[in-house]
Amino acid sequence: MRQESASPTRHLRVRQHRGHTVLEFRGEIDIASAAEIAPYLDRETGRPGARVVLDLDGIEFFDCSGLRLLYRARSQVLDGGGQVRLVCTHAMTLRMLRITGLARLLPPWPTLDEALGVSRPAGRRTGR
Repeated sequence: MRQESASPTRHLRVRQHRGHTVLEFRGEIDIASAAEIAPYLDRETGRPGARVVLDLDGIEFFDCSGLRLLYRARSQVLDGGGQVRLVCTHAMTLRMLRITGLARLLPPWPTLDEALGVSRPAGRRTGR
């Protein structure tokens, strides 16, 4: 089900999971790292019918350059008839997503499995 991952940059890891390409952002996502990530992001999100998960669980910092990457990825995937999901639990990033309205266009999920619709086993639910 899982395939070996590739780290094209120190800020991005690409792997396959349940038929989806998971793009794991890592570290500080700013203007410099965004420029480094963009070509790899475009390659993965520009494929027709791409099924992509943008996973922000490994980030330490995320600025407007990161928001542009997310919007760009979303647009490319949807233009190609694919689907895109976002995993994010980083409080400041969630706040930025809400303030900018990107959370309405790309709703964040707390885990990869929840983003992919994999249900939790009975007795392992969160106390919401």
